[in-house]
Amino acid sequence: ATLTGRTPAEASEAARACRRPPQLTQPIPIGDGAQLLARRPDVRRAERQLAGAAARVNVATADLYPRITLGGSLGATALDAGGLGDSENFRFSVGPLISWSFPNVFAARARIEQASAGSDAALATFDQTVLVALQETETALANYANELDRRSALQAARDQAATAARLSRLRFDAGADSFLAVLDAERTLASADAQLASSDALVTTYQIALFKALAGGWSEG
Repeated sequence: ATLTGRTPAEASEAARACRRPPQLTQPIPIGDGAQLLARRPDVRRAERQLAGAAARVNVATADLYPRITLGGSLGATALDAGGLGDSENFRFSVGPLISWSFPNVFAARARIEQASAGSDAALATFDQTVLVALQETETALANYANELDRRSALQAARDQAATAARLSRLRFDAGADSFLAVLDAERTLASADAQLASSDALVTTYQIALFKALAGGWSEG
């Protein structure tokens, strides 16, 4: 429920009916890893902060230019108030209504330097965020792949333990072995079952960590 942004009471019926750790039914999508990482909320946030910092540099640079205002006038002239709304009484003129405002160059340059420093900081934050995303993804992939190999080995060991327990039971039934051998074989099988169950849980945990590292939510096609 937490992973899907819901309260436990709102968990889906499919999740409530789950009796074993979920496993992948198809491989994780393979393709442009950068595109997957770019979907992470922290990477998107750092990217937008970098874009905002760059925009502030442009705004600060624009303050170096003088502000020039070109104007005109629009009005109405009539002999009495009742005639102000008549179209023939409207007048419009464009004249030398120009105003100039020269900036404080030293203050503008200081603002540019401040904005540039903010842009450098945003770039450093973006780089660090991407590196953390790569680290988390690489770690999740390594843990997931290693645990898959470990689970395969544990599955093979469990199958061998089950075969040994079955043969030991057959030897005991035939009078060729003691019951202590049967107990030892079944204890080995129980230990192999427990290790395999623990590995299944770890595979699911690392699978979820990988989904989170890649921002999850993808779909085929």
